[in-house]
Amino acid sequence: MKVHEGEGSDSSILDAQMEYSCDYAKNFDCSSSSLDSYGGAEASVSSFCDLQMRLSEISATSVGKTSEYMLQEEIKDAYASTCTIISKIQPTPPPLPIFLPIIEVISRFGFKEMCMIVWFIWKRGGRKKLPPSPREVPVLGNLHQLRLLPHRDFLVLSKKHGPLMLLHFGRVPVLVVSSEDAARAIMKNHDLSFADRPRYKAHKKILYNGKDVVFTPYGEYWRQAKGHFILKLLSNKRVQSFRPIREEETALFVHKIRESSGRPSDKGKESLVLMMEMTEALGAISIGEFIPWLRWIDRINGFDKKVDRIAAGLDGVLETVIRERLGNQVESLEDKTEVDFVDILLQIYTHDVSTNRDSIKAIILDVFGAGTDTSAVVLEWTLTELLRHPKAMRKLQEEVRGIIGHKKDITDDDIDKMHYLKAVIKESLRLHPPFPLLLPMVATRDVKVKGYGVAAGTVVMVSFWAIGRDPELWDEPDKFMPERFLNSSIDFKGVDFELIPFGGGRRGCPGIAYSMAVIELLVANLVAKFDWKLADGKDLNMNEGPGITAHRVVPLHAVATVVA
Repeated sequence: MKVHEGEGSDSSILDAQMEYSCDYAKNFDCSSSSLDSYGGAEASVSSFCDLQMRLSEISATSVGKTSEYMLQEEIKDAYASTCTIISKIQPTPPPLPIFLPIIEVISRFGFKEMCMIVWFIWKRGGRKKLPPSPREVPVLGNLHQLRLLPHRDFLVLSKKHGPLMLLHFGRVPVLVVSSEDAARAIMKNHDLSFADRPRYKAHKKILYNGKDVVFTPYGEYWRQAKGHFILKLLSNKRVQSFRPIREEETALFVHKIRESSGRPSDKGKESLVLMMEMTEALGAISIGEFIPWLRWIDRINGFDKKVDRIAAGLDGVLETVIRERLGNQVESLEDKTEVDFVDILLQIYTHDVSTNRDSIKAIILDVFGAGTDTSAVVLEWTLTELLRHPKAMRKLQEEVRGIIGHKKDITDDDIDKMHYLKAVIKESLRLHPPFPLLLPMVATRDVKVKGYGVAAGTVVMVSFWAIGRDPELWDEPDKFMPERFLNSSIDFKGVDFELIPFGGGRRGCPGIAYSMAVIELLVANLVAKFDWKLADGKDLNMNEGPGITAHRVVPLHAVATVVA
């Protein structure tokens, strides 16, 4: 608004002040439902606006400057009076344009409804970004999508939903990890946050209520038991001390094969069946664990009874072994020419009051299951792949036989020179890991993994089955090609996460060194001293069976011919 073109800057300033003040006063007037309690505020505002209108009329009709000047003086007084009154009342200043839509919403919906809208938006914005998930069904969650071999189902689902995938087993959130970088984030970057284990019924019954090392929850007992397990059983020095026993057992194994060469043999079948039943039970997905009110199903389908039978059978075997050893135990291990795992554990039992009998039994099962059973799985699959690939078999036989020459026994020094042997075993571990799904972990706190929120209590399953078949990591991942490891520094000791058949981090398998020493010695002896072929020219079934370890669903039948 323009007061008088000839008045200069003062007139323009007064004009701007009046325009703003009138708008300000109107805003104050409109925003107040009643001004009665504020004295003369309403009258002052009204007078101020009337004077402004009169000034506009005078300017428009070109009335004399004297009248216009006098009116300007009145407006100044009214302006000052209005500002004084308004400043005491402290009304809300004119809204900025950015808030106009909010005021419009409030006017349409009301203050209470607006608060609800803001709360909803805030809650949505504050939610953690969760990993992608397949569609769930009521009660079951994603359990209906799993069959006997969950690692294969996870691989199919991960191709659609990504390497970090959130499932629900009933009410339990389960994070499935299917890539090398995601596994690294879990087991290295957030190692401590995922150091716990789930507490499943089968584990408690078979492993003496969590007295072992592998499945026991993270805590003080685990730290103490692991100290015994690693320092006294599986240190490099101790593994080397077991060398005579490894060589003796390998020689006995080779001798049994020679005796049954060309004939079927069922020796050791009963113990193998018992071990396979144990690993199958430990790896089973029991619906009662995830949906408590459906626990009756585990009774009806015989799962509870089967677990009780396995636990009782194993306990009977272990009790017999312990009684026999305790009856023949010498005062000191140094008095024995050869010692094994059981001797060392019983020495701990008799001298450490904090160690009870159940703890010893549970750790023996760890050694037997994670050592002996794992070695059997790797040996069976390695020989299977060599039978399927005769060129690889011949190349390995040439290497091993060329290094040992006419020697009867294979030494650790010989093994160190067998680079193709090590490549064959690594490739077998990649394609046929003994644990397709690494042992489950549990998040102990809320944590963010690769941008996704993972809540405390979430069960984490790392699928090495998927990692070992990832085309971004491996060329032609479905092919058996040991040569890929000949010029590679990738190892399986839990540092290179593209090859973690035994896990990684603080809950990785502590018996890697022992297991691999056994496996390398066995494979070297089998290919050095025998020629192998399939029985009756049969085709090989390449499917694995259910359980925590992946045995062949059909046991390998092969014919061994002694090399002269």
